[in-house]
Amino acid sequence: MPVRAVNLVRMAESVAPPEFDPRCPSSDIPVQIGGKWTGMVVRCLQSGPRRFTELREPLRGVTPKVLTETLRAMERDGLVTRTVHDENPPRVEYALTPLGRSLVPLIDAARAWSEEHLPDLLRARETYEP
Repeated sequence: MPVRAVNLVRMAESVAPPEFDPRCPSSDIPVQIGGKWTGMVVRCLQSGPRRFTELREPLRGVTPKVLTETLRAMERDGLVTRTVHDENPPRVEYALTPLGRSLVPLIDAARAWSEEHLPDLLRARETYEP
């Protein structure tokens, strides 16, 4: 199998967590770590370094501009590292730092809470009258 095909298979298997289903109501969850996409980027990078295009695949709803802004903010905050490899064309990879990796249990806890309580939260929003 050609190297590119192997890389695409690896990317599809290891970067597309099932929780990124387009129907996922993640924007309804009241717990947010960093920007809207930060938690999902952490989940994508949790299994190892990824290139920008490898992050775009599971994060279909994010524009390249917003993903770039998210990665820059995460790098600024010490959550990810950006490594430019001296190749032609240049290859850039993003990886979680130990600080970024420390978010994984928090994201898991928020996800577990949401799975249990999201129906109640959405029902309360439907019946709320200011």
